[in-house]
Amino acid sequence: MPELPEVETIRRDLEREVVGRKVRDVDVRNMRVVRRHPNKRHFADKLEGAKIAGIERRGKYLLFDIGEGNRLVVHLGMSGQLLRAATKDPVPKHTHVIITFTQGGQLRYVDPRTFGELFVTAADQVTAEVPELGELGFDPIEDVMSWNEFGERLMARTVKLKTLLMDQKFIAGLGNIYTDEILWAAGLRHDRSSDSLSAQEVRRLYRALVETLHDAIKHRGSSLADEQYRDVFGETGDYQDQHKVYAREGEPCRRCRNPIAREKFGGRSTFFCPSCQV
Repeated sequence: MPELPEVETIRRDLEREVVGRKVRDVDVRNMRVVRRHPNKRHFADKLEGAKIAGIERRGKYLLFDIGEGNRLVVHLGMSGQLLRAATKDPVPKHTHVIITFTQGGQLRYVDPRTFGELFVTAADQVTAEVPELGELGFDPIEDVMSWNEFGERLMARTVKLKTLLMDQKFIAGLGNIYTDEILWAAGLRHDRSSDSLSAQEVRRLYRALVETLHDAIKHRGSSLADEQYRDVFGETGDYQDQHKVYAREGEPCRRCRNPIAREKFGGRSTFFCPSCQV
């Protein structure tokens, strides 16, 4: 599933590519991805004629301001892609929604696994439609926080570090890949208790959190072997080449040269260095 760096990369691209454009027509080819609407026409009518005024990211969701107090909400699920295209470009398989602009060009929603969704709702109803958006924790890219405050929030909880970092009510936008990378950068094990960290370890963790995410965005996110994550231009990210532990089981740690380990934690594969993460 795309995590914060991938969704933020897409948001920044869309801000340049589609903000200010007016929707001419909408072609819905799969009702499943607009399943909150009673039918395809209902969804299309909400968008046609609307002008995209801005795009916001909340955690792993994208919210398009389409005017008149309405929002187009997009969640990419496991494999969703938002692709800019010319009208004449071949339409790829698994294209479920095509938005055509009056100024020319299209925005296409492609999703092989169809776990993602698009829906239009009033801005003041977004959290009613998606309650988790009203419960999101702080955003490490958007929100400024002192490491002291971060430490206080850590110490208020007694939970394993990886579990806490992946809790969307604590930090918005993290998933399996970046929690492993952040914990490696901080030199901390995934199964350390959040209330066991020293002041120095809290500082290391907060710095690793912010720096890892900014670096991943600079590299335009991570595209794994299936290459299902692609940016607005259909290109893969390259942060996967910078991964220090994720999917590197048995390879030498880039800090201490001992082999990277993998174990199941919370039902997921967790990658870490048993030698230099403590």
